[in-house]
Amino acid sequence: MEFSNVYEDATRADAYSRLEFPGTYYLAFRDLPTIISKHVKGRRAMDFGCGSGRSTRFLQRLGFQAVGIDISDEMVKRAQEFDPEGIYQVIKEGDFRSFEPGTFNLILSAFPFDNIPTMEKKVTNLRGLKDLLRDDGVLINLVSSPEIYTHEWTSFSTKDFVENKGATTGDIVRIIQLDIDDRRPVSDILWTAESYQETYRNAQFKIAHIYKPLAREDEPYKWVNETRIAPWTIYVLHKE
Repeated sequence: MEFSNVYEDATRADAYSRLEFPGTYYLAFRDLPTIISKHVKGRRAMDFGCGSGRSTRFLQRLGFQAVGIDISDEMVKRAQEFDPEGIYQVIKEGDFRSFEPGTFNLILSAFPFDNIPTMEKKVTNLRGLKDLLRDDGVLINLVSSPEIYTHEWTSFSTKDFVENKGATTGDIVRIIQLDIDDRRPVSDILWTAESYQETYRNAQFKIAHIYKPLAREDEPYKWVNETRIAPWTIYVLHKE
């Protein structure tokens, strides 16, 4: 199966652009304000793989001067429509030459590494992002845990894709988003925790902290597996 960026599809981009932080997605962002407050100094931020800008706007609400970048023209177009005063830019994959090195206190990457298919490409992007960080800067990489592709969730279903259970690092896995009208399967790239550790070493990052957010019963959602299995992993990374 050939892998491609699904969000270049205009229909998919339109459906995804209206998504904010419902259900399982809530857990991805719930703890970020506390994590950022603990680990980040300074107010200049980049949102890598900004999509329709929801995570860029999230950073703005936290008081950051944030710029969103993405390789998808369709998604950046929608980000600018949602936030006319915001700064958004389309880049070619792995090309960060339009930014000065050592510019950012924080780079947030919320999900794009789920869609970067090889170790080589992951490392190339991470090294490029590393150069944009200040010496004390932080990269927060929010990714899907491997378990998300083998269980049922408030916002996702994988029951139709039993082949996911045999997937290993680099394999294509499929998942259906339940919070949008477009129910076509999304294809991601499975990447294990061990493989991420190797990726970060190759990109000359060190892991400062790993967070695996779990849901609480008192939260306003009908959780499925979220209270006992973490669907997301949040890596806090420093330059070596």
